Amino acid sequence: MAFVRHERLLLFLVLFRSLAAPSRVPAVIVFGDSTVDAGNNNFIPTIARANFPPYGRDFPGGRATGRFCNGRLATDFISEALGLPSIVPAYLDPAYGIRDFATGVCFASAATGLDAATSDVLSVIPLRQEMEFFKEYQQKLEAYMGKTKANYIINEAVYIVSIGTNDFIENYYSEVTERSEQFTVEEYEDFLIRHAADFLTELHRLGARKVSFTGLTPFGCLPSERTSNLMNPGECMEEYNTVARDFNAKLQALTTRLCAALPGLKLRLAPFYDLLLHVVQNPSSYGFEVASRGCCGTGKIEASYLCNQWNPFTCEDADKYAFWDSIHPSERLNRLCANQTLRTSLAEFV
Repeated sequence: MAFVRHERLLLFLVLFRSLAAPSRVPAVIVFGDSTVDAGNNNFIPTIARANFPPYGRDFPGGRATGRFCNGRLATDFISEALGLPSIVPAYLDPAYGIRDFATGVCFASAATGLDAATSDVLSVIPLRQEMEFFKEYQQKLEAYMGKTKANYIINEAVYIVSIGTNDFIENYYSEVTERSEQFTVEEYEDFLIRHAADFLTELHRLGARKVSFTGLTPFGCLPSERTSNLMNPGECMEEYNTVARDFNAKLQALTTRLCAALPGLKLRLAPFYDLLLHVVQNPSSYGFEVASRGCCGTGKIEASYLCNQWNPFTCEDADKYAFWDSIHPSERLNRLCANQTLRTSLAEFV
């Protein structure tokens, strides 16, 4: 429990500093997948949604906003810690407008990936469309507050990009696409790195300078993957974890290369692999009781529509669980991830 107290103290200190002086960060701008989707998928025709109970049961007001969590996401906690609003709203949500988006906006779409073919699996928003939304957002921002102020926000905002896991789970290692026949896994990693480079280069061209790119977690230890591990039931899929480590090494090399090539770019890799692996292996050290399955349903296979209010097995206290459903972190784990980001990839911007 000492670690939990340390995490709470860290968040308090960040919050205190943000209240004591004006924030150095005017906005948090988010791209990616379900780890950071604040509800954009609610407004497109896809089954990859979470806008129904018990999702959101611990969110303020108990609302199912479309976040794949029982409460808030890591990006919401980051925004709050930076002295900005306590949630980062979804760009497609008509309840919000450019006044709200001026301090934070989320373009992410659950089930998307760096590879456009990944977004096709569940008919979600491809990363290239997230970029088009960002361009549209820039135009709206300039119309709302003028070019000078809009440029300041775009240049000084913190950008969080969390993406990549779906490219492997939903695409390469699934049977619904042909990627595994077209590429070896090493070639596919390189293919994704090229897409990441193109995306980040375009983001820089459009004015982004402070970017945190989330590396892959040990996704072989997700409850869903442990459930499907037929060779070693209940154990982590070590093949997947090896891929995550290899891909992260290539992301780190890309980060170094782009920072050297693109003027003013401060691109940092958010190192989540070791944190999540340690949580899975030592849940009690972080105040969790369960890390092998999620809170929702049996916690082994349920996610999205399989995680619903009629499932009788859903736990009463999600804070005891590292995972909310079989894929996504609980709100408590999201808070830990936010703190990790604040003290690593975002530390120099706070």
